[in-house]
Amino acid sequence: MTRTIVLIGPMGSGKSTIGRLLAARLHIPYVDSDQLIVNHTGVDIPTIFEIEGEAGFREREAKVIADLQEQANPMVLATGGGAVLDPRNRGHLRQMGRVIYLDISVAEQLKRVRHDRNRPLLQNTDLETRLEQIARQRNHIYQQTAHWRVSGDGLRSDQVLRRILRHLQTHPA
Repeated sequence: MTRTIVLIGPMGSGKSTIGRLLAARLHIPYVDSDQLIVNHTGVDIPTIFEIEGEAGFREREAKVIADLQEQANPMVLATGGGAVLDPRNRGHLRQMGRVIYLDISVAEQLKRVRHDRNRPLLQNTDLETRLEQIARQRNHIYQQTAHWRVSGDGLRSDQVLRRILRHLQTHPA
């Protein structure tokens, strides 16, 4: 039986794209925690940040993750990049199933998110400096939370997917 697979990592690491591909290959549902928040509130994430601030968004995120942890059916869950900041979330994610850290360098992130206006933590700032700050704050937390890490630097989504599938085959739950 397939267990839930949780994808964590920085913005632009491919959690959503790879999550959809992985769910299709494993024939289990794909769930995006950020999209659940958007569906529930009826507004996009930048609007939530504008109205409630990051703290308000993080509280909504913690509620969604706690609710998902209660579900028994397996899924592929793509989290927001900052989901691991809350210790409650880290515990829930690890209890849900296998946590895979999609790791990419700041240089790779820059290529992927440079023109994305839907990322509230990157607005009105020097992008490279901000990504480096976030990486310093979060990378060790991703490492501690994950059961396994895969680097996506210079790889296409299908290549990262193959690495994950190979790992799942050789390391069954």
